[in-house]
Amino acid sequence: MTTPRRDTYTPETLLSVAVAVFNERGYDGTSMEHLSKAAGISKSSIYHHIAGKEELLRRAVSRALDGLFAILDEDGATRGKALARVEYVTRRMVEVLTAELPYVTLLLRVRGNTRTERWAMERRREFDQRVAELLGAAASEGDLRTDVEARLATRLVFGMVNSLVEWYRPDAPGGYDLKQVADAVVRLAFDGLRAPGPPA
Repeated sequence: MTTPRRDTYTPETLLSVAVAVFNERGYDGTSMEHLSKAAGISKSSIYHHIAGKEELLRRAVSRALDGLFAILDEDGATRGKALARVEYVTRRMVEVLTAELPYVTLLLRVRGNTRTERWAMERRREFDQRVAELLGAAASEGDLRTDVEARLATRLVFGMVNSLVEWYRPDAPGGYDLKQVADAVVRLAFDGLRAPGPPA
């Protein structure tokens, strides 16, 4: 990990370094000493800006959650048929995940051991429920199959999207571009979930 120069240190660079350390060592396995060494600043300098490592965790997961919840207020998520809206949301989830990859990775790894982690998990469940409602509406409109329960379908779609944190590296040689990945997720998920047409 590259240590930032002291004269370029900002709270934002501290957050970026902290997220990298949390993802590498695990939140529970990270001490303020680890953060101090990684950031190249003293612990007292860190405490000048934040109360402790849990505040850094909250800022980090808030960044990921804010990006996800913002999708639900965009025009593509609020207008038109439910199927088009849920496809839009899924595509945008892929885009947010890749744009905020370290932050979403951290969000997906919280385990509920602290107040902040429990809060983040509750917010994730709320987001999941909102997407499940869209899937349910698309099924009610006749566009998605009804033999797969909406909450289960949501978990399966999210599983596909969230797996990106484990393997997607946008700068990897021979890697996939963002549009390829988003198109593939939407096609695989919703062609499989689409209601069958009338028999020939």
